[in-house]
Amino acid sequence: MEMREITRYVYIAFVAIAIIMGLVVGYMAYSAELHWLDQSVSDTNGWVILIMLILGVITGLTSITEKEVTPFLIATIALLVAAVADVWSPLGNIHELLYYWAKAILTYIVAFAAPAAVIIAVKSMLPMIKEK
Repeated sequence: MEMREITRYVYIAFVAIAIIMGLVVGYMAYSAELHWLDQSVSDTNGWVILIMLILGVITGLTSITEKEVTPFLIATIALLVAAVADVWSPLGNIHELLYYWAKAILTYIVAFAAPAAVIIAVKSMLPMIKEK
């Protein structure tokens, strides 16, 4: 099996896990009395983030070509800004569950993209360091 094919499956797994677990954990947080502070929500959230981090590391080490570095890093910056800005909070005005779902899905997407971006950024800086 080729490396490109493996990374395609990793990406598909990432999207599926982010959406499905975002819906599951978002619902758990919504239905829990203490929301995100509930122990079962916190534990599940931690495990899902760990899986996303591992998938992100695999992607960062194997799949991004030199041509894809800049677009990937820009997309990751956009995701990080969206996560920090909490752009999903108005969804809570419609229904609080929508906010929890959107927040969880975005959290998992960022948990995947951030380690990949760090690895790619370091890999792209190495040639600049060697030149000097």
